[in-house]
Amino acid sequence: MSTEWRRYSLNGETMGTRYTALFHAQAEPDIHAISHALACAVARVDQQMSTWKPDSDLNRLNNAPLQEWIAVPEALTTVLSAALRVSRQSDGAFDIAVGDLVDAWGFGPGERSIIELAPAPTRRSTRAALVVDSQRNQVRKQAPLNLNLNGIAKGFGVDELARCLDRFGITRYLVGIDGEMRARGSKPDGQPWVVAMEKPRRGVREVMGVMELSDAAIATSGDYRHRVDVSGQSFAHTMNPVTGAPLCNALAAVTVVSTSCMLADAWATALMVLGETQGLRLAQERGMDALFVVRDGFQLKEISIVGGRLQAQVQTR
Repeated sequence: MSTEWRRYSLNGETMGTRYTALFHAQAEPDIHAISHALACAVARVDQQMSTWKPDSDLNRLNNAPLQEWIAVPEALTTVLSAALRVSRQSDGAFDIAVGDLVDAWGFGPGERSIIELAPAPTRRSTRAALVVDSQRNQVRKQAPLNLNLNGIAKGFGVDELARCLDRFGITRYLVGIDGEMRARGSKPDGQPWVVAMEKPRRGVREVMGVMELSDAAIATSGDYRHRVDVSGQSFAHTMNPVTGAPLCNALAAVTVVSTSCMLADAWATALMVLGETQGLRLAQERGMDALFVVRDGFQLKEISIVGGRLQAQVQTR
């Protein structure tokens, strides 16, 4: 058996983007089996949680009758339960019942209906309308809901990639889907994995800095990728479930580091919705590790929090 560490890289398409898996191994791994397992892992998540697949388990739930228990895969139960938990802990800033809003503003599979600005309708809290039975893997809707898991499913997919490599005995890896990443261990030379942080500039791909990861996950929510113009104004794709409209604050991006990419993904969205004041305060109260990028005129201000403590405020162009 070889004692020399070798580097492997696998990737493929999923969820409208690509997944990657970088890992080091000493014994010769079964690359074909690993590649197949990784592809199957993200395909299952996509089939269960996609709003773009008419036959997905999520859309089956969306179309189900009210007050009827619907059997769903265990993974979907896990994600729905986590979504409701983050919703409670963020006082509704994270809410998966925004499918109608996502469609109306032109960011989902449904037909866009928002052509000009108008008062938003009153929103209903998912917490009062969705019941999840984690023991039986059943879900019941108590009111009409159009669920959208775009703010958490991708992170869960990254966690599934990690669990897949764990099952093959891989202990040094970095896996990701788009900008959501999870690392285990370090590189063979003892150095942590390095993840590039994208500068939140609209229409430009530029590195703002790097973050080192070891046995941690990272996810970013921002206002600079997907946008729509309405009544001469530009709006980001992230919905504010409280106002019933796209978010409107000074935050350009929020990055969260956690043990779970699913939770990092959800909390990045929640803090982005809460904004530069409430989001920063909640991250500190919960002892989180997060990076807030605030638009300050034509400049960006980075505010980092480690373990709930404010570490630095850096002004950058």
